[in-house]
Amino acid sequence: MDWQPDEQGLQQVLQLLKDSQSPNTATQRVVQDKLKQLNQFPDFNNYLIFVLTRLKSEDEPTRSLSGLILKNNVKAHYQSFPPPVADFIKQECLNNIGDASSLIRATIGILITTIASKGELQMWPELLPQLCNLLNSEDYNTCEGAFGALQKICEDSSELLDSDALNRPLNIMIPKFLQFFKHCSPKIRSHAIACVNQFIMDRAQALMDNIDTFIEHLFALAVDEDPEVRKNVCRALVMLLEVRIDRLIPHMHSIIQYMLQRTQDHDENVALEACEFWLTLAEQPICKEVLSSHLVQLIPILVNGMKYSEIDIILLKGDVEEDEAVPDSEQDIKPRFHKSRTVTLPHEEERPEDPEDQEEDDDDDDDTLSDWNLRKCSAAALDVLANVFREELLPHLLPLLKGLLFHPEWVIKESGILVLGAIAEGCMQGMVPYLPELIPHLIQCLSDKKALVRSIACWTLSRYAHWVVSQPPDMHLKPLMTELLKRILDGNKRVQEAACSAFATLEEEACTELVPYLSFILDTLVFAFGKYQHKNLLILYDAIGTLADSVGHHLNQPEYIQKLMPPLIQKWNELKDEDKDLFPLLECLSSVATALQSGFLPYCEPVYQRCVTLVQKTLAQAMMYNQHPDQYEAPDKDFMIVALDLLSGLAEGLGGQVEQLVARSNIMTLLFQCMQDTMPEVRQSSFALLGDLTKACFMHVKPCIAEFMPILGTNLNPEFISVCNNATWAIGEICMQMGAEMQPYVQMVLNNLVEIINRPNTPKTLLENTAITIGRLGYVCPQEVAPMLQQFIRPWCTSLRNIRDNEEKDSAFRGICMMIGVNPGGVVQDFIFFCDAVASWVSPKDDLRDMFYKILHGFKDQVGEENWQQFSEQFPPLLKERLAAFYGV
Repeated sequence: MDWQPDEQGLQQVLQLLKDSQSPNTATQRVVQDKLKQLNQFPDFNNYLIFVLTRLKSEDEPTRSLSGLILKNNVKAHYQSFPPPVADFIKQECLNNIGDASSLIRATIGILITTIASKGELQMWPELLPQLCNLLNSEDYNTCEGAFGALQKICEDSSELLDSDALNRPLNIMIPKFLQFFKHCSPKIRSHAIACVNQFIMDRAQALMDNIDTFIEHLFALAVDEDPEVRKNVCRALVMLLEVRIDRLIPHMHSIIQYMLQRTQDHDENVALEACEFWLTLAEQPICKEVLSSHLVQLIPILVNGMKYSEIDIILLKGDVEEDEAVPDSEQDIKPRFHKSRTVTLPHEEERPEDPEDQEEDDDDDDDTLSDWNLRKCSAAALDVLANVFREELLPHLLPLLKGLLFHPEWVIKESGILVLGAIAEGCMQGMVPYLPELIPHLIQCLSDKKALVRSIACWTLSRYAHWVVSQPPDMHLKPLMTELLKRILDGNKRVQEAACSAFATLEEEACTELVPYLSFILDTLVFAFGKYQHKNLLILYDAIGTLADSVGHHLNQPEYIQKLMPPLIQKWNELKDEDKDLFPLLECLSSVATALQSGFLPYCEPVYQRCVTLVQKTLAQAMMYNQHPDQYEAPDKDFMIVALDLLSGLAEGLGGQVEQLVARSNIMTLLFQCMQDTMPEVRQSSFALLGDLTKACFMHVKPCIAEFMPILGTNLNPEFISVCNNATWAIGEICMQMGAEMQPYVQMVLNNLVEIINRPNTPKTLLENTAITIGRLGYVCPQEVAPMLQQFIRPWCTSLRNIRDNEEKDSAFRGICMMIGVNPGGVVQDFIFFCDAVASWVSPKDDLRDMFYKILHGFKDQVGEENWQQFSEQFPPLLKERLAAFYGV
């Protein structure tokens, strides 16, 4: 006998469903309480499924809502459903997947995949066979409902479906799905492609076995009249390009022709999927070869896609020119994440950094539409293609650009400026001849009457900042700076934001070139303080911090300090300890303190005290939470991390003058706790501060060394790169202060350091810091470290050859020389690497040069003239020259 509801119970449930559609918050609260009560009854879920599948007299939204409440219950506690209830729900789902209403079919599909993903695919063996069977139904609703459910299961459980756990159902499902690519209903065709698409990226075996059929069927659907089908075809081809390019290469010419058409599809969703194709193709080694002959068609299409659509302009309030007095709505403000401090060394020639290390330089010129759209995708595609084709792109672009940049319609002119910015990185060399006339034109666009033109001009100019700075300052730097500063005070918030970001980029490029204009720059930035709404204030802090980083101690002038500090301190006093706006302000003050050095002294006391308080509060809150997680909230540890980093900035800027502040506070006790925090970023910032305090006022650190060293030793774990890096650096700084007293601690850290320097794939920064610290340990305790020389000398030499001459390198090389004195045999096999490392010095101090001289000549005398000749034959010519010139060997 089937389960039947009790009439009174059913009415109660229906009333609840009606109430829960009420907009009134009080009613909503009552509903939530009522739901909690009803969930105590095991068969409440039977009522919910009954309303969804059987109660056809009710309106669809109510029935669907009943299913969605049931879905949430399944998610929360399916494991505790009594078996008869679970079985009833499953049976009802399968019997009603062909409901006449598409909303109810979709709801049942969601319910099925939720049950399936609760580990029930194994426990519900009839599910997949039955759904696949229902695909054969003559009834459209049944077929579509079953397909909808299958698509959701494929999305949620793709890995499980391709595993032995279920006996590899895909071997049956994939060929089955492929049959439906030719179905007469577009909705069914679309489901079928979407199902198969779930298995491309994971290279499911069953799909790989049918790959040629799949591709053939996709080609057959290329010109389908249904946009959803075309979108799924494009998506499939984009993924295949990444996973099985070998199968596409024979057809590449026609695929490219097809994608050129689809990128212009009148349905924007199709065009967007197709546009992804160019982004993916640019990452493939064959890009240049297959795409060269098509650039002439592709470039105009991408450029055309970079115009704002009408809907964009409405959403961006493109017709609103002045909104600076309108307060920001809080949800517009993206959460900011603080990037903890990492200690790095200066390099010989500034090599372009590994793109992995750089913060994403996002072309986010229209944040409010941070949803991916055709404009952004086209611009991104043009950017990556410019990086692939370089100057070869320009013949296709320049003729177009002229027409765009001087176009009377602002939307078209704006897209031209975006194009110019998108190609800046890839085509820089080829653009140089045109920049002397383009840059003045762009600077003129900064005062265009349309705000969206002014804001994009800011971004594009920032992309050419490097070139601007390379020219005589009066040519472009001065006019650009003058105009950008006006834009920082624009009446439009989007322009203010773009100008502030662009100015920060210009600061990074120009560095000390800005010194002559500091007064003028500070006047503008300080004026903006009084003018900006919330969101842009946060970007303004960044521009001020970057200015301090860029001009360094040149900022330390009474008139500049007078301008800059009062408004910063005023903000500092306005903000409460729990306000997240403290993050960017603390970061900014950290840069300012480091730049001002002694000039920051009058302000340091309250700033120092508050940082200590922030650390203390956060630690206390974390302790309460750990003891009573049900009564207390977990603290936001970012407050503590940012405070530790600002304390580092103070220690670095004030040097020995920070001593009196440290003496009057319990920072060492707090630091002891922070160094043992569970969160890696807290430990990372703690070790940076420990190193800075060691340099600034070791007298306060020394009494804690016995407690701190074991903690430093356990953190030499390269699993957390930045923590390990900062701990390593701090140990090196401690060595230099401890001298021979370091001896009891050498064994705690040496083995880990030697292991790290020999690990494959260790990041460059960590290798360099590890080498410096090993050298410093050897400098203060040569007898303890020298026996291991042979185990690290080779990677030690290779990781330090690119470091500029500086104090850290000096002490490390002294250490290596002293260890070679103790254990000359340890360096014999790798002596060529030592020679190379010595030659990397431009001007070592005299006594260090003597040490090098003695070792080189000692080795030469030891092996004899003839052997030395043979040995030095292996040297690259440059190395030979340098050693002969500097050391006469």
